[in-house]
Amino acid sequence: MKNNMMKKLLTLVLAGAMTLSLAACGAKDTPSADQPDNSTEEAKTYKVAVIKQLDHASLDEIANAVTAELDKIAADNGVTIEYEVTSGQGDQTILKQLSDQAIADGVNAIIPIATTAAQIAALSAEETKTPVVYAAISDPETAKLTGIDYVTGTSDALNTEFIMDMMFAQNPNVAKVGLLYSLNEPNSTKPIADAKAYLDAKGIEYVEQTANTNDEVVAAASALIAAGVDAVFTPTDNVIMAAEMAIAEDLAANDIPHYTGADSFVRNGAYATCGVNYTDLGTKTADLAYKAITEGMDDMEDYYLMDGGIITVNTDTAAMIGKQAEYSCFDSMGTVVEVTTTKD
Repeated sequence: MKNNMMKKLLTLVLAGAMTLSLAACGAKDTPSADQPDNSTEEAKTYKVAVIKQLDHASLDEIANAVTAELDKIAADNGVTIEYEVTSGQGDQTILKQLSDQAIADGVNAIIPIATTAAQIAALSAEETKTPVVYAAISDPETAKLTGIDYVTGTSDALNTEFIMDMMFAQNPNVAKVGLLYSLNEPNSTKPIADAKAYLDAKGIEYVEQTANTNDEVVAAASALIAAGVDAVFTPTDNVIMAAEMAIAEDLAANDIPHYTGADSFVRNGAYATCGVNYTDLGTKTADLAYKAITEGMDDMEDYYLMDGGIITVNTDTAAMIGKQAEYSCFDSMGTVVEVTTTKD
């Protein structure tokens, strides 16, 4: 478990000190017989820092769900929860500044959204042990975010095999698959390895293209089109997600379905996914943060895996691709949700 003997000893010492302190406070604050107690207990106030790794549809959806749930929790429990949502803009230096500032401001919890933001927040909170309750980490173990007594959160681990099954159910004649991802995204490491293993087992050729900026993503997508791939797979990769709207139309215009790791990609023009609902994930993350603040983290898990299972298809993109994107085959694989491309 997360507690070691040193922590237990420290807890006992602190508990003893707190007991004495509370006893002293109680003696001081107890009204005398001729002095009635007219005081009322003030509502507690908690401070939370919500730090997005960068700005894009998936992380925005999570942040919005987190803050909405924090507002609901405050109303339901008669407390005040003050929060600020910031973005690291994909820059590790900015993320460190934001996390360090949150600690300096004495927040009760940090909610970092995405892997790099979580890793940096955990580092900033190492001395104070401020609860770090992250959102949307695909592989917490690989990210080295397990076994830390002040860190927990939600995982959006991807069922890569199922998404690849979708790809071949929709088009059994797929002969070459494009793998589009960023080398700087820890979220992509395991799903890409899983995709390669899947394709190797079927004897299917694949072409890899990596990118770390929006311009590079556009160039990588163009390279996959030139390579003649039949479909493209991208996991829950924040770098690619940020550029999805810039590449979706070109892929669709060349009859190439883009299978991705989250429904927010699909709302921005990708073809299809089967994954986690990020509004539900954000809500769960906020609930965990409040529990960590008010009850402590001794009984909390290393992380909480969110259920997926919802197939999302962009009907605008499917119409553009035409016969190559007939998706009625998905009906037997799960619940299909149809969306259109966002206009934002």
